[in-house]
Amino acid sequence: MPSGKKSKPEVNDNGDGSVSIRYHPVETGLHELYINYNEKPIPGSPFTFHVDALTAGYVTAYGPGLSHGIAGEECIFTINTKDAGAGGLSLAVEGPSRAEITCKDNKDGTCTVSYYPTLPGEYNILCKFDGKHISGSPFVAKVTGEGRKKSQLATVGSTSEVSIQVQETDITSLSAMIESPSGHKEPCILKRLQNGHLGISFTPRETGEHLVHISKNGQPIPNSPFKINVGTSEIGNASKVKVSGDGLKDGVANEINEFVVDTKEAGYGGLSLAVEGPSKADIQCHDTPDGNCLVSYKPTEPGTYIITIKFADEHVPGSPFAVKVGGESSGRIVEKIMRKREVVDITHVGSTCELSLKLPGTSPLDMMATVTSPSGVTDLCDIIDKEDNTYVIKFTPKEMGKHTVIIKHKEMNIPGSPFQFTVGPITEGGAHKVHASGPGLQRAEVLTPAEFNIYTREAGAGGLSIAVEGPSKTEINFDDRKDGTCGVSYLCHEPGEYVVSIKFNDDHIPDSPFHISASPSHGDAKKIQVGSLQQRNLQLNRPASFAVDMQGAVGKISAYVEAPSGAKDQAHVIELDNGNYSVNFIPRENGRHLVHVRLDGIDIPGSPFEICVGKIDADIGKVTAYGEGLSKGRTSEVNKFIVNTLNAGAAALSVTIDGPSKVQLKCKEIEEGYEFTYVPTAAGNYLITIKYAGNNHIAGSPFKAVIEGEGQVSVRHEQSTYVMETVEKSGEAIRRAHIPKLHSDASKVVSKGMGLKKSFVNKKAQFSVDTKEAGPNMLFVGMMGPAGAPPCDEILIKHAGNFIYNVTYCVKEKGQYLLMVKWGDDHIPGSPFTVDVL
Repeated sequence: MPSGKKSKPEVNDNGDGSVSIRYHPVETGLHELYINYNEKPIPGSPFTFHVDALTAGYVTAYGPGLSHGIAGEECIFTINTKDAGAGGLSLAVEGPSRAEITCKDNKDGTCTVSYYPTLPGEYNILCKFDGKHISGSPFVAKVTGEGRKKSQLATVGSTSEVSIQVQETDITSLSAMIESPSGHKEPCILKRLQNGHLGISFTPRETGEHLVHISKNGQPIPNSPFKINVGTSEIGNASKVKVSGDGLKDGVANEINEFVVDTKEAGYGGLSLAVEGPSKADIQCHDTPDGNCLVSYKPTEPGTYIITIKFADEHVPGSPFAVKVGGESSGRIVEKIMRKREVVDITHVGSTCELSLKLPGTSPLDMMATVTSPSGVTDLCDIIDKEDNTYVIKFTPKEMGKHTVIIKHKEMNIPGSPFQFTVGPITEGGAHKVHASGPGLQRAEVLTPAEFNIYTREAGAGGLSIAVEGPSKTEINFDDRKDGTCGVSYLCHEPGEYVVSIKFNDDHIPDSPFHISASPSHGDAKKIQVGSLQQRNLQLNRPASFAVDMQGAVGKISAYVEAPSGAKDQAHVIELDNGNYSVNFIPRENGRHLVHVRLDGIDIPGSPFEICVGKIDADIGKVTAYGEGLSKGRTSEVNKFIVNTLNAGAAALSVTIDGPSKVQLKCKEIEEGYEFTYVPTAAGNYLITIKYAGNNHIAGSPFKAVIEGEGQVSVRHEQSTYVMETVEKSGEAIRRAHIPKLHSDASKVVSKGMGLKKSFVNKKAQFSVDTKEAGPNMLFVGMMGPAGAPPCDEILIKHAGNFIYNVTYCVKEKGQYLLMVKWGDDHIPGSPFTVDVL
């Protein structure tokens, strides 16, 4: 409790695999709820929640969604505005994923708010009334979801089908929107009904007159909108759904377990199913002759599974169900190889630097590569086309330090681009500096090598391990290209789900493990053709569709769309006629999406297909990050860094900090981008991951910050994430004003020569400055004479090679002068020097 006192809540077993916790608060303020299972904290514990007094005239919020939730499920809370007077209510949710917010006015001075997080982590919920935070805002909700594996089948079940009198015969050029009596609009699906007429399919949520708006190529068709009426009996009622079957009581691993869902008396509504447990479980849903829905699922590991069944967005009676699954483990096969990685040769100014990559499906005519030096100068790279889609990127550096190599195909960054390339000694290494990318980390096909690249150059020496786990034995091949890159291919012998784990010195590299679906190399899946799939310029929140031609293949077609944030939405599959299907979906995010098309639960060859929603003008290669907070800091102090998005376009920016303590991560907009601050409470190493325009690391990400100082280390690894949509920033004036952050040490500069101590009137004096051990920066030399003396006529700085500079100057009057020499912003040892001019 806020006072420090402790109280034990009441815990009741609900008998369905869940428990209810009840607590009667006696204090106002921030509370913490600790929940243990078998004497160990459950994910998310302790949960924090704010207790406020319900005093008239104040706006308050309460409900579970303010303190905790589960990724992929709706989180709900209530806001009470009774007697609060005039003022606007504003809501925002910030966290690891974008969370769509809905607010329903209950007409009694309260409103019900829901948001839908798609990733686990910590979310900040901001509630403002009349421009000011309400009591307890911002609230912090811990959303869990890691550890257990979840399979979902959404938006299946019964929908209302209404015939529309339309003369159009081709429905592929039509789109439909339905407007409820309350004015709410949402897309609906057009389909050809069994009687041959054109109809719409939708889930009614209100009674009364609805308007159906139908457009062709963006323009209303004749007689649109059409009017339809919805009666009370048509509204979905979850309490009238009946479920039965042994699959809701117990099950067997690696066998099909079944149960039946009867919605005939429940009206129209979407049926959603989820199975969560020790393994994923492929869910299939089939209509029975008597109008019921037969559901089957096949887990691969024994244990306790939670089956959730919802109808019209509400739990059916008895849901969720706790099912004990017995049997033997699937015995998935793991193949693993280990390779030792040596430190690459040190490159120098003027030497040739190389980077090799294999990029299947590319053309050398569409390739382009650039390199940007630490000082911000960009040059074109040479691209050498080798055999079998292998390219060698070459450039000659003019500076020491960390360079950024950008590689594009058809004007779009290839997976993994941009790359960091250090000229000179590599001072930082580790698993976080290893990156892997390529088509073999997205998809695979049986008996066809799946290929990807691993970039280890910046990681230093260490052991690289690659493991592939799946339903069959896999053959792994490794090609060391001797330049800090390597090529990997693996061969699957059976279709199914595979996991590729890549570790460096026993630590997972960024984004590992990777989950891949292997499609069959022969049989019916090879026959299926996907057509009319628009891959560019799709519109946000507008229906999109494509065609699937079975070409005689037999099986159940399903599809889902994976958004840039990682959220997965089930697509609607509609049978048009024998062997032809229309797949419909509505994209909810801008950026690159992956469309998975599956036959009997396994991706068909070529799946997933990449599509782009909205205007894709974001250029991750132009995003940079700098500041001391990316490399070092202290506990209980504000540490800063800047993410420069100038001329990079607008996109989603994600910053995640992992380390031994939770940090308060804040962001503010500045002229060239965004300034981030964080305050760690424990010393140790923190990884700062910065991604832009989806799951794409910027150059140098993740960064490792070494935090010093005192503090209590958390008992578990902590993570803080900030996700936001940036605004487009451009302008030459701002870009000229930006000076990149250079990592140098002026104390390592060595100077010598008579010109540092003594000079003669009208004669040139000289000294040298050796900067080769000081890191990259700029040399500044200035001279100031006694009062009344004219300024120094000229100071000449000339690079003599190997980062040694010769400095010459000449003065016209006698006296004692101050000679200042700086490397970047810092004086070198001895500066300012006192020079006697005779």
